[in-house]
Amino acid sequence: MNFYVENETDADFGFDVQEIVSLVASKILENESCPFENITVNVLITDNEGIRQYNRDFRNIDKETDVLSFPSLEFDKPGEYIIPEGTEADHTDPETGDIILGDIILSADRIFSQAKEYGHSVKREFAFLVAHSMLHLSGYDHMTEEESSKMENRQEKALKDLGITRED
Repeated sequence: MNFYVENETDADFGFDVQEIVSLVASKILENESCPFENITVNVLITDNEGIRQYNRDFRNIDKETDVLSFPSLEFDKPGEYIIPEGTEADHTDPETGDIILGDIILSADRIFSQAKEYGHSVKREFAFLVAHSMLHLSGYDHMTEEESSKMENRQEKALKDLGITRED
Protein backbone atom coordinates (compact mmCIF):
# COMPACT_ATOMS: atom_id res chain seq x y z
CA MET A 1 0.00 0.00 0.00
CA ASN A 2 1.25 3.42 -0.92
CA PHE A 3 0.18 6.54 0.93
CA TYR A 4 1.67 9.67 -0.61
CA VAL A 5 1.60 12.65 1.72
CA GLU A 6 2.34 16.22 0.67
CA ASN A 7 2.36 18.96 3.29
CA GLU A 8 2.18 22.36 1.63
CA THR A 9 2.09 24.13 5.01
CA ASP A 10 4.75 24.90 7.58
CA ALA A 11 2.75 23.05 10.23
CA ASP A 12 4.74 20.93 12.66
CA PHE A 13 2.40 18.27 13.98
CA GLY A 14 4.88 16.82 16.47
CA PHE A 15 4.61 13.34 14.95
CA ASP A 16 5.42 11.62 11.68
CA VAL A 17 2.36 12.36 9.50
CA GLN A 18 3.36 9.73 6.94
CA GLU A 19 3.45 7.09 9.67
CA ILE A 20 0.04 8.05 11.08
CA VAL A 21 -1.57 8.16 7.62
CA SER A 22 -0.15 4.72 6.85
CA LEU A 23 -1.22 3.21 10.20
CA VAL A 24 -4.75 4.62 10.18
CA ALA A 25 -5.44 4.07 6.48
CA SER A 26 -4.13 0.51 6.63
CA LYS A 27 -6.24 -0.24 9.71
CA ILE A 28 -9.40 1.06 8.00
CA LEU A 29 -8.69 -1.06 4.91
CA GLU A 30 -7.98 -4.11 7.09
CA ASN A 31 -11.17 -3.62 9.12
CA GLU A 32 -13.16 -3.22 5.91
CA SER A 33 -11.61 -6.40 4.46
CA CYS A 34 -10.40 -4.54 1.39
CA PRO A 35 -9.42 -7.23 -1.13
CA PHE A 36 -6.81 -5.11 -2.91
CA GLU A 37 -3.21 -5.50 -1.79
CA ASN A 38 -1.76 -2.71 -3.90
CA ILE A 39 -3.53 0.57 -3.22
CA THR A 40 -2.55 4.20 -3.61
CA VAL A 41 -4.05 7.05 -1.61
CA ASN A 42 -2.85 10.61 -2.07
CA VAL A 43 -2.99 12.95 0.94
CA LEU A 44 -2.55 16.72 0.74
CA ILE A 45 -2.20 18.84 3.86
CA THR A 46 -3.10 22.46 3.20
CA ASP A 47 -4.35 25.46 5.18
CA ASN A 48 -7.86 26.88 5.58
CA GLU A 49 -7.63 29.01 2.46
CA GLY A 50 -6.30 26.10 0.41
CA ILE A 51 -9.06 23.72 1.47
CA ARG A 52 -11.64 26.45 0.94
CA GLN A 53 -10.44 26.80 -2.64
CA TYR A 54 -10.63 23.03 -3.26
CA ASN A 55 -14.09 22.96 -1.67
CA ARG A 56 -15.21 25.82 -3.92
CA ASP A 57 -13.63 24.41 -7.08
CA PHE A 58 -14.76 20.81 -6.70
CA ARG A 59 -17.93 21.00 -4.61
CA ASN A 60 -19.19 24.54 -5.27
CA ILE A 61 -19.13 25.23 -1.52
CA ASP A 62 -17.28 28.46 -0.75
CA LYS A 63 -16.16 27.75 2.80
CA GLU A 64 -13.37 26.02 4.65
CA THR A 65 -13.76 22.53 6.06
CA ASP A 66 -11.56 20.09 7.93
CA VAL A 67 -11.24 17.32 5.34
CA LEU A 68 -12.25 16.57 1.77
CA SER A 69 -12.41 13.10 0.26
CA PHE A 70 -12.35 12.31 -3.43
CA PRO A 71 -12.97 8.59 -3.98
CA SER A 72 -11.84 7.00 -7.21
CA LEU A 73 -14.26 4.07 -7.00
CA GLU A 74 -18.03 4.14 -6.90
CA PHE A 75 -19.62 1.80 -4.40
CA ASP A 76 -23.01 0.12 -4.62
CA LYS A 77 -22.59 -0.72 -0.93
CA PRO A 78 -20.04 0.73 1.51
CA GLY A 79 -16.97 -1.45 1.84
CA GLU A 80 -17.76 -3.42 -1.31
CA TYR A 81 -14.58 -2.89 -3.30
CA ILE A 82 -15.50 -3.78 -6.89
CA ILE A 83 -13.96 -2.40 -10.04
CA PRO A 84 -16.46 -2.72 -12.87
CA GLU A 85 -15.20 -4.94 -15.66
CA GLY A 86 -13.59 -2.94 -18.42
CA THR A 87 -12.78 0.05 -16.18
CA GLU A 88 -9.60 -1.31 -14.60
CA ALA A 89 -7.41 1.22 -16.43
CA ASP A 90 -9.52 4.08 -15.05
CA HIS A 91 -8.69 3.03 -11.49
CA THR A 92 -5.09 1.86 -11.84
CA ASP A 93 -1.83 3.78 -11.64
CA PRO A 94 -0.08 2.93 -14.93
CA GLU A 95 3.39 3.21 -13.35
CA THR A 96 2.81 0.99 -10.30
CA GLY A 97 -0.27 -1.05 -11.15
CA ASP A 98 -1.80 0.07 -7.83
CA ILE A 99 -5.54 0.60 -7.48
CA ILE A 100 -6.05 4.34 -6.91
CA LEU A 101 -8.50 4.53 -4.03
CA GLY A 102 -8.66 8.33 -4.04
CA ASP A 103 -7.43 11.60 -2.62
CA ILE A 104 -7.67 13.18 0.83
CA ILE A 105 -7.20 16.89 1.56
CA LEU A 106 -6.74 17.97 5.18
CA SER A 107 -6.69 21.46 6.68
CA ALA A 108 -3.79 21.81 9.11
CA ASP A 109 -5.47 24.89 10.60
CA ARG A 110 -8.63 22.95 11.37
CA ILE A 111 -6.69 19.98 12.77
CA PHE A 112 -5.06 22.26 15.35
CA SER A 113 -8.21 24.24 16.19
CA GLN A 114 -10.46 21.16 16.44
CA ALA A 115 -7.96 19.32 18.65
CA LYS A 116 -8.09 22.27 21.03
CA GLU A 117 -11.88 22.61 20.75
CA TYR A 118 -12.50 18.90 21.45
CA GLY A 119 -9.83 18.68 24.16
CA HIS A 120 -7.66 15.99 22.65
CA SER A 121 -4.28 15.77 20.97
CA VAL A 122 -3.42 16.99 17.49
CA LYS A 123 -2.38 13.41 16.71
CA ARG A 124 -5.83 12.11 17.65
CA GLU A 125 -7.59 14.76 15.54
CA PHE A 126 -5.30 14.09 12.57
CA ALA A 127 -5.85 10.32 12.87
CA PHE A 128 -9.62 10.79 13.25
CA LEU A 129 -9.83 12.85 10.05
CA VAL A 130 -7.73 10.32 8.12
CA ALA A 131 -9.99 7.49 9.35
CA HIS A 132 -13.09 9.51 8.45
CA SER A 133 -11.79 10.24 4.97
CA MET A 134 -10.65 6.65 4.36
CA LEU A 135 -14.19 5.51 5.11
CA HIS A 136 -15.46 7.98 2.50
CA LEU A 137 -12.92 6.49 0.05
CA SER A 138 -14.40 3.10 0.98
CA GLY A 139 -17.93 4.13 0.05
CA TYR A 140 -19.30 5.31 3.40
CA ASP A 141 -21.22 8.54 3.91
CA HIS A 142 -23.03 10.31 6.73
CA MET A 143 -26.09 11.79 5.08
CA THR A 144 -28.49 9.98 7.44
CA GLU A 145 -28.29 9.26 11.15
CA GLU A 146 -27.85 5.54 10.43
CA GLU A 147 -24.99 6.18 7.98
CA SER A 148 -23.37 8.60 10.40
CA SER A 149 -23.57 6.08 13.22
CA LYS A 150 -21.95 3.36 11.08
CA MET A 151 -19.10 5.69 10.13
CA GLU A 152 -18.54 6.88 13.69
CA ASN A 153 -18.42 3.30 15.00
CA ARG A 154 -15.90 2.28 12.34
CA GLN A 155 -13.73 5.36 12.95
CA GLU A 156 -13.68 4.80 16.70
CA LYS A 157 -12.93 1.07 16.33
CA ALA A 158 -9.94 1.72 14.07
CA LEU A 159 -8.51 4.38 16.38
CA LYS A 160 -9.11 2.24 19.46
CA ASP A 161 -7.43 -0.73 17.75
CA LEU A 162 -4.40 1.52 17.17
CA GLY A 163 -4.42 2.91 20.70
CA ILE A 164 -5.14 6.43 19.50
CA THR A 165 -7.68 7.72 22.01
CA ARG A 166 -9.15 11.03 23.06
CA GLU A 167 -6.80 10.91 26.04
CA ASP A 168 -3.71 11.06 23.80
